[in-house]
Amino acid sequence: MTEILQLIIYGIVLGSIISLGAIGVSLIFGILRFAHFAHGDFMTLGAYFALVGVGVLNLPMLLVFPFALAAAGLVAVGIDRSIYRFMRESSPIIMLISSVGTALMLRSLIQIVWGPDNQIYAAGITMPYTFLGLRIKPEQLIIVIGAVLLVVLLHLFLHQTRMGKAMRAMSDNMNLARVSGINTERVIFWTWVVAAFLAAAAGIFLGIDTRLNPIMGWRLLLPVFAAAILGGIGSFYGAILGGLSIGIVQELSTMFVSPAYKPAVAFAIMVLMLVIRPRGIMGGKE
Repeated sequence: MTEILQLIIYGIVLGSIISLGAIGVSLIFGILRFAHFAHGDFMTLGAYFALVGVGVLNLPMLLVFPFALAAAGLVAVGIDRSIYRFMRESSPIIMLISSVGTALMLRSLIQIVWGPDNQIYAAGITMPYTFLGLRIKPEQLIIVIGAVLLVVLLHLFLHQTRMGKAMRAMSDNMNLARVSGINTERVIFWTWVVAAFLAAAAGIFLGIDTRLNPIMGWRLLLPVFAAAILGGIGSFYGAILGGLSIGIVQELSTMFVSPAYKPAVAFAIMVLMLVIRPRGIMGGKE
């Protein structure tokens, strides 16, 4: 029983990271109507932006964190203005292929600038907290708390601010939102900013929990999409539920199969959900 509870704790940590990425994917799909395959590389980019502040400038992560998110947001807006903006009227397949090309460019750029080797934010081993035989590292506790705070802030943004309400309206019906006088270009701008913020935060948390490498976000992209589809793509709360579910199931699966097959577990859940209930648990967009 203790082993199962321990794996559930690890699953919640992993699920918190996946949830942040899945929320960004759902926001982009809900408003721009295409699957953004470069989202995983936005996660990687945010992690490496934080590495510059922590590893090169020797600044504390708490100070570096918001600047890394802001830098990722600037890159996302720049990519939208230089690439995606000219293809918005194209079919979703064209947008998807463009996002794959963008992912390859970002990944190559990261390898050129920071190299292909694994890197870490801080050296040394921290002792885990122990309670009733269960262990959790301080870094993992920070990840869960940080993810919860970001989700709460996003909830307040979407429900209490004018821009957040405009984003929700545009997600429901873009044409109606445009006719109603909503500045769609401004909404798209903030969609990329918010999605990039969440992706960068997920990448930083993943780097804190494990280590940094240029394909870390790409490896997590399948569980992120699986979480978004499981919860109901386009659904904010569904992405959270899907992310936690995928994280916990992946960790529990290590009791029966090799940890190397965890992505396959996420893929199987994604395919099963697409066959049984394409709209996901929370009834997102098909």
